[in-house]
Amino acid sequence: MQIRAAVTNGLNEEFSIEEVELQEPGEGEILVEIRAAGICHTDSGAVRGRYPLGFPAVLGHEGAGIVIKTGRGVRKVKPGDHVGLTYGTCGSCEECRHSRPYGCTHMVKINFGGGMRDGTHRLSRNGKKISHFFAQSSFAQYAVVHESSAVLVEDRDIPFSVIAPMGCGVQTGAGIVLNQMKPGFGDSLAVFGCGTVGMSAVMAARIAGCRIIIAVGGNDESLGLARELGATHTINRRTNPRIMDRIKNITGQGCGFAIDTTGVPEFARMALLSAAYSGRTAFAANCEINVNTGRDMANRTVYGVSEGNGIPDLFIPELLRYYREGRYPVDRLIRTYPFEEINKAFTDSLSGKVIKAVLLMPG
Repeated sequence: MQIRAAVTNGLNEEFSIEEVELQEPGEGEILVEIRAAGICHTDSGAVRGRYPLGFPAVLGHEGAGIVIKTGRGVRKVKPGDHVGLTYGTCGSCEECRHSRPYGCTHMVKINFGGGMRDGTHRLSRNGKKISHFFAQSSFAQYAVVHESSAVLVEDRDIPFSVIAPMGCGVQTGAGIVLNQMKPGFGDSLAVFGCGTVGMSAVMAARIAGCRIIIAVGGNDESLGLARELGATHTINRRTNPRIMDRIKNITGQGCGFAIDTTGVPEFARMALLSAAYSGRTAFAANCEINVNTGRDMANRTVYGVSEGNGIPDLFIPELLRYYREGRYPVDRLIRTYPFEEINKAFTDSLSGKVIKAVLLMPG
C-alpha cells in the first residue's frame, strides 16, 4: 500500500514527507494506523548516524494508533484496538523467555539494524528498500509491527498523544524509579536532566512517596514545571555551579537514590557522587565516566537501565491508570505538532523549547 512517511534520506538531513510503499503484515504482525508519534532524542541520534540502520530510513519509535489488519497467527490484538508501540524484541532468547524483554540479546540488531524483527524490510521507495527503526518506523501514516511491540490500551478515552510517549521516554524514566530502584516512603532522590525521562522519573518518585525529590537542570521554566510535578527542590546548574554542595545541604549526607538522564559524563559523575554511602545510582543514557572518585564506593550500587526495565504490556497500562487518576500528568510535558511540521518539532525538541514534542497524523 502507498503511504506518506517522513523519510530521512541522508546523514543530518531534514525529514522529507514522501510517498513510500508499505507491505502487508506477515505472520505475527499487525498493520497500525498511526495517530500520534512522539519525538525522542534517540531519533535525533539516528539522524546523526549514531546507529547502523543506513539511509534512507523512516524513523519514529513512540507510535500510537489503531489496529487496521492482523497477519496470520496474531492473538494479542484485533482490528479496531487502540495500541501504543514500543521497542522490538526477539521473544526467544533467554532474557525474553525469563520475562526480561528489556535485556533481549538481539535488542540492538532488531531496533537499530534497519530491518524488521525477522531481518526483512516492509518499506520501499521506487523498488529500493528503506530502513526501519525500532521495529516500527512510526513517523508515517501506517506502520507494520510485530504484535509483541504493541501494547493494548483498553481505555479508548486516553488521547493518542498521551499514549505515544509511553513507548520509550516515559516508561524509561518512570521505570528507573518504580521497576529498578524502588525507593521507599521518605527516601531522597536526585534527578539530573529535566527532559522527558527526567520529568517522568520525578513524577514516579512522587508516586513512590519520596520525601526529597531534587531536579537538576539548566532551564528555569523546566525546573518550575518539575516543582509542579513533584520536585521538592530544584537546582539550576547554570547559576549554581556547586551542585554537590547544594545536594548535601538539602539531604544532609547525600541522596539515597540518584539518576542521570543526560548521558553527559560531567553530570553522570555528579549523580554518582551525589549518592550517600549506601546510595544507588542509575544511568539512563550511554556515557563513559571515570569512577575513580576518590571516595569509598564499596557500598554503593550502580545500575544501567534499558527502557525502564519493565514489561511494557504490564507497565504502560499501569502508567496510563496513574494518568487517568491524575497522579501522573504526563500531558503537562507534551506539545503537539501537525505531521507536516516534523522538522520544526525536531528543532524545538533539540533546543529545549519543548520537553516532549508529539506529532499528530492527519485524521
